[in-house]
Parts: sequence; structure tokens; C-alpha cells
Amino acid sequence: MSREAHVRFCERAVVRFRRATRLLLFGERHLRRMLASYSPYYNESRTHLALEKDAPLRRAIQRCGAMITTPILSGLHHRYVRI
Repeated sequence: MSREAHVRFCERAVVRFRRATRLLLFGERHLRRMLASYSPYYNESRTHLALEKDAPLRRAIQRCGAMITTPILSGLHHRYVRI
């Protein structure tokens, strides 16, 4: 992939991330920190319609137990699990 194509890909990815999270980003360091926080949520918890409402990294279904929530990106998203 050429450098120009790589830059365009990265710019599109940042725009998609900003639309999905509705965050204001304050530079590259802030973007990296937010992506590091969002990435596990996106791959482990967030449901994807193309995957039949499953996450890319499959998880066991827990049918019993108390439900707890963990805020992601300062409460913009939440991860729900049973304990």
C-alpha cells in the first residue's frame, strides 16, 4: 500500500471512529488513548449485525447472575456482563 493510500485509510478510520463515538479529539496522543480504550469494547462486547449480533471475538453467553455495567469512553458506551 502506498503512503498516500495508507494516509487516506487512516483518515477515513478516524472519521468513522469520531462519528461512532461523537468525541472531540485533541491530537494524536488523545486519539491513541481513546482507540486503546475503544478497541477491546469494539472487538469483545459490541454487537455487530453482520455477525448475527455477536462480537468479532466470540464470548460465552451468561444466562444467570447479577448484571453489572462498565462505562467505556467516559460513559459514552457501556459494557454489560453478568457475574
